[in-house]
This record gives sequence, C-alpha cells and structure tokens, in this order.
Amino acid sequence: MNYYSLNHRSPNVSFEEAVVNGLAPDRGLYFPENVTPLSKEFIDNIGEYSNEEIAYEAIKQFVADEIPKDVLQKIIKETINFEFPVVSIEENIGTLELFHGPTMAFKDVGARFMARCLGYFNRDKDQQVTVLVATSGDTGGAVANGFLGVKGVDVVILYPSGKVSDIQEKQLTTLGQNITALEVDGVFDDCQDMVKTAFLDADINRTLTSANSINIARWLPQMFYFFFAYKQVYKQHEEVVFSVPSGNFGNICAGIMAQKLGLPIKHFVASTNVNDTVPNYLASGEYHPKPSKATISNAMDVGNPSNFIRIQELFNNDLVLLKAAFSSFSFSDDETRDAMKNIYENSNYIADPHGAVGYLGMKKYGLQNEFGIFLETAHPVKFLDVVEEVLNVTVEIPSQIASVIDKQKEAIQISSYQELKDFLNA
Repeated sequence: MNYYSLNHRSPNVSFEEAVVNGLAPDRGLYFPENVTPLSKEFIDNIGEYSNEEIAYEAIKQFVADEIPKDVLQKIIKETINFEFPVVSIEENIGTLELFHGPTMAFKDVGARFMARCLGYFNRDKDQQVTVLVATSGDTGGAVANGFLGVKGVDVVILYPSGKVSDIQEKQLTTLGQNITALEVDGVFDDCQDMVKTAFLDADINRTLTSANSINIARWLPQMFYFFFAYKQVYKQHEEVVFSVPSGNFGNICAGIMAQKLGLPIKHFVASTNVNDTVPNYLASGEYHPKPSKATISNAMDVGNPSNFIRIQELFNNDLVLLKAAFSSFSFSDDETRDAMKNIYENSNYIADPHGAVGYLGMKKYGLQNEFGIFLETAHPVKFLDVVEEVLNVTVEIPSQIASVIDKQKEAIQISSYQELKDFLNA
C-alpha cells in the first residue's frame, strides 16, 4: 500500500515512510492509494469474530507486508486490550464509551497503535526520532502514555496555556523520561501551525514525525471502534447512525473510512461546539477556516480542522455526495450544559461535555427508525470542574487519574515558533 499527499506535489511513499514522515514534504496529509472493501460475508457475520480479529481485518491492507502478520496482531492485541461498550441512553440512542483505556480518552487507540508501529520500524536503528505533536486536550496525554519509554523516540507536546483541563494537563506534563511538554501562549491552532511549520523547516536538526491524527498510524486505527460498536448492535438494529463530537475531524473521518470498507453505517453527524467551520461549509458551500474559540468542550476547539480534507477526498470532493451521507451541527456551551443535565436527569448517565455535544447532534439529526450512537470520547473526570458544577455531583476519581493528579507539573513556556525551533535544535 502506498500513500499520496493530498496536496499532490510530493512523491508517493510506503506505510513506514508515511508514519515516520507524518506530513508530506508539500505539507499535505497522506492518503491511501486504494481502499478495498471487506467481504460482505465478513460484515454479515461480524458478531462471530473477536475484536482483535476485526481490527486486523480492518487495518491489514493499509499496513500490507511492511509489518509481519504476527507482529501486527501483537500490536493490535496490545492496542485494544480494554472494553468499548455501547451503553443504552434512550430507547433508540446509545453511547459508545471510548474512555476505558489508560488515559481515559478515545485517543488511546491511535496513540498506542502508532507508538508500537514506530517502535517496530525503529527496532534496528540507532537514530532518534522526535514525535512532535499539538494537543487541544486528550491527544497529549494519550501520546505521552503511548510513547513513554519507547526506544529511540523522544516526544515533544505543544498545548495551549490555560485551555486544557487540569487533569489533561497533568497527564501530559508529569511523566518525564522521554516526554517534554511545551506550554504555548496561544490557542490550539497556534500549536498546530507551529508543528506543521517545523516539519518543513530544513534548519531543524532532528528527525520529526507527528502523532496528531494527521499521522495515518494515529488516524486509521480509530476505525476499529466503529466496527466494535456495530458488532454490538447490528442484530437488533438494521440501520445505524453515528454522531461524533468533532474538532480536528480525524475521528469521524476514520468512521467514514470504516464505511468505505463496507461497514453499513447509514449516516454520520459531525457535532461541533461554536467552532463551526464545517457546519458553515455544509450550509454555504464555502470553506472559511477561522480562529478557534475557547469552550467547555475544549478538545474540539479547532477553527481549521486538518482532517476535513481527507473527508472531502473520501467523497471525491463532491459536496452533494458528502451532504447525502454526512451532516454537521454546532452547539453553544449553554446548550451543552443543558444536554448534560437532560442526559443525567433522564438516564442517570454522566456525560462529559464532548459526549453531550454528540448527543445534541444526534437529537438534531432526528432519528426515524435508525439506532443512533454518539461517541463518549473521554471520561467525565477529565472535565471535573465543568461536570461537577453543571450536574452537582461528585465524580469518583478512577485509578488512571489518581496516579497523576498529585504529581508536579513540568512544562517549558514558549510563545513563538522561533522558541520551538530553538528548543528542538538545542
């Protein structure tokens, strides 16, 4: 399997090169040359397979023979060794809980998969690789945990000062070893721009790769849990709609890739907070990125979502085709708080702000006879202040969080690209 740049001005590369490069030299995102659907027999009998078998079938064509079968199976086993339950919320709505991994966020899957792929590719090399990543919340902690102690890999995480939750900050600033956190005076888009600029800077004397969802090894494994969710409900529900809380749009893009592989998903809803670039595009037909705004669902505070270009490619850059299979709606913080209260009062379920936005998107889409699944992308404890204030409840601190909450934060403050460059070249 080869990968091409969506800017179409760079050579095609192998899976390994795409993973190690992160971003193409022309600043484009990598995209697979071919997507071959899985057999109808496999999809029709998905309930007969284990999660590990499903994940292997979903990902193997994208890795091809660059990682041996037994190694890839071991990587998958270590990546998804926790639960992905669909929990009933209302008669025709459930939530897919993606927070049962080590950092209690959906990004554990992609980060763990990528770390293990990079570790395999680096197994016989003396060269150090620096994973340079921007985070709006959960990516940093998941990447830090996934890459902690991986041979030959240093991790540098940029995050916007004051715009991630306290627990999210602790998860990416307290691990030490090969993990360094840079606290940026700015917003997530500033962090992401710095990372993209660094990749193209010939004066940086490190080998860089990214663990944001711009990296195919972070993005593609997110397909797995759409298959896992479908496996749990397909015998009871013929038509399934997914509502995905969306910031950088990598997660929903992976869901659409699962659909292209043959998973019979009827429709996707990209649910956003007030950072409404994509909902506005669907309404007007004109794409206008803009500066991000801070919200209580901070992991979605993205004004220029990198992965949306991949979604457009999946629909052949045809807006009519896109709108037939994909909707996007925007919601305010007040609407999000009301949704959290409504879910708790009616279902006794504590949703974090991002899951609440996903729920709102599903309600606005308006289910008919379909079964709707919204993604609960992080444990509510990661947004403790918001959740406890809105719902007037006390959230129990899970062991994964308790292990970092009292540790000392260590971060280097920067405010410009030059400072990032100086750090990388030091």
